[in-house]
Amino acid sequence: MTKKIVISGYYGFGNFGDEAILAVLLEHLKQFDVEAVVLSKNPRKTSMEYMVNALNSFDFQQVAELIKQSDILISGGGSLLQDVTSLKSLLYYLWILSLALWHKKQVIIFAQGIGPIRNKFAQLLTSLVLKKCTYVSVRDFKSQKLLEWMGVSSQLLCDPIFSLSFPIEKKCGTVGIQLRDFSTLNDNLLNKLAHQVAKDFQDKKIELFALQYEMDFHVCEKFKKMLYTIAPNIEVEIVHSLCLPEMLERILDVEYMIAMRFHALVVAVKAGIPSVAINYDTKVEKLAQEAKIPVISMNASEDFDQVFDNLKNIHDLNLIEYSNSLKFDWSGIDQIISNI
Repeated sequence: MTKKIVISGYYGFGNFGDEAILAVLLEHLKQFDVEAVVLSKNPRKTSMEYMVNALNSFDFQQVAELIKQSDILISGGGSLLQDVTSLKSLLYYLWILSLALWHKKQVIIFAQGIGPIRNKFAQLLTSLVLKKCTYVSVRDFKSQKLLEWMGVSSQLLCDPIFSLSFPIEKKCGTVGIQLRDFSTLNDNLLNKLAHQVAKDFQDKKIELFALQYEMDFHVCEKFKKMLYTIAPNIEVEIVHSLCLPEMLERILDVEYMIAMRFHALVVAVKAGIPSVAINYDTKVEKLAQEAKIPVISMNASEDFDQVFDNLKNIHDLNLIEYSNSLKFDWSGIDQIISNI
């Protein structure tokens, strides 16, 4: 009998990393006799891009009815259970989980990054809800330790994007730079980066990746103007608003990647593309340490000449060896689906 699965996450917002996770999850679910419905801010676009049923995330009445009629709720991946973005967002995802638990559904927390959760009531509520979930998996050690402190046991997995396979090819001529709006991003960092890019890569095309248009594009525009001020003849393009396969194709075609967003770096490392991490978040710092790629801090205190020298000396085989050592473990999820 066909099993009904509801997938809840930060879907339909045009965020590259979350959309890539959804693609990986939906592809994996094809091996089972399941009917999946994705909760999305833009259900029409989600339905068309993934050939899957989708429902408006904020049509609360229909969402409640859908969950009531389902067998399994999958929550994630991504960083859903945190109150840094907003407490309202955290409470929304906890409401989805609570609905499924109320109707006695199997609830899977799918490779999430948990926290920070600063509100004491939200901490308590998150703990109470997650303790009742069927299977809790996290994508990083910090999240696992936070849940352990809350009294919630979890399985530590790598990010689902590491389960993808990318072609490994030698490229030349294009430098990818991925920037996003963030509270600690500052003109000093952008200015130093622009001068270094103009110094080292003036002969190459620069592609600025806006992986979530609303948050990234205006920063990319600002950086593009900085580059033109320093090097008027440099070739610069802002890459934005592409569907997932097209965006992946553009990222995989760069020779170097300099990125803030975690999943831009994951894709680059997985494809053996020498990269620099701009460390705006601990998940980015941890990936850089593990993959042994150079890091630029938000205060830009590093010697940028040295950082770029290190970038050019990264061997693609070392990146591939690291990424191949990470195998996403689907067994916990597969067992729940198979046993329904």
